Amino acid sequence: MSKNPYLGLYLIMAVLLVLPFVLPNSFYVDLAIRMAINAVIVLGLNLLIGFAGQISLGHAGFLGIGAYATAILSTHFGWHPLLAMAAGAAAAGLLAAMVARPIFKLKGHYLAMATLGLGIIIHIVVRTEAQWTGGPDGMPVPPMSLAGFEISGDKHWYWIVAVLLSVSVWASLNLINSPFGRALRALHGSEVASKVVGVDVVRYKVAIFVLSAVFASIMGSVMAHYVGFVTPNLADFFHSIELVTMVVIGGMASVYGSVLGAVLLTALPQALTSFEGWETVAFGGILMLSMIFMPKGLVPTLSSKFGRGD
Repeated sequence: MSKNPYLGLYLIMAVLLVLPFVLPNSFYVDLAIRMAINAVIVLGLNLLIGFAGQISLGHAGFLGIGAYATAILSTHFGWHPLLAMAAGAAAAGLLAAMVARPIFKLKGHYLAMATLGLGIIIHIVVRTEAQWTGGPDGMPVPPMSLAGFEISGDKHWYWIVAVLLSVSVWASLNLINSPFGRALRALHGSEVASKVVGVDVVRYKVAIFVLSAVFASIMGSVMAHYVGFVTPNLADFFHSIELVTMVVIGGMASVYGSVLGAVLLTALPQALTSFEGWETVAFGGILMLSMIFMPKGLVPTLSSKFGRGD
């Protein structure tokens, strides 16, 4: 590790402070907001995949739970958006806790298929329960308000997600350098050895799965209120794969890799629009080349090359 693991955090905060003053128009501000939202989600997912070594191919389902919980509770029942967001996070955490023990008895591709199935079930529910969710067409989401002040406009939302990203990076760095984080890395290395030294493997797996689900749910709620509309695509399989790809490209078991992967893969589709119909091919080619030449991800590869840590 580098001597000061928070140097990257200071750099991120400095960039976030300067960015809204140099971006040329609202399109780029919107893109920056989406980057920050994805970065927080990927931070939670990387704690699960990169540090604990547990795959999840249905993580967008938890994103959908948060988005639809805040949409349904605030629209149909008149709940305050913050209370609806908290309820969504609690529901995602509870579901994750309920399914984690049976799911994490599985290994390898069996575990991947189980998490994939969970995500597909959530996606089917939000598509079919049209009386509550609007079905395939989605549903509008009321604006967020705090102390009587309605949050609207890109600039308001930019500062909110900038704070959320900074706090999430800080919390992740502290978590992985705590005894909890060392236990996660231990069970990633060898579950048998972890058990021998007294690590409660099942408890740690459940805890990190719940934590990553809550990360996703909260940011799903934020995305719903920011966009003002939510559709089932938010919880589909392809979105889950996109999130996992951000983890892998940025670098597994790398906090700053999570941020970099989210930033690059959120911006890349926009940068490839000039290919006019070949965007997907170009996108796949870039990902393939990245994994061939940088299999550990961008940040770990560059860190090892220049002799520094995360």
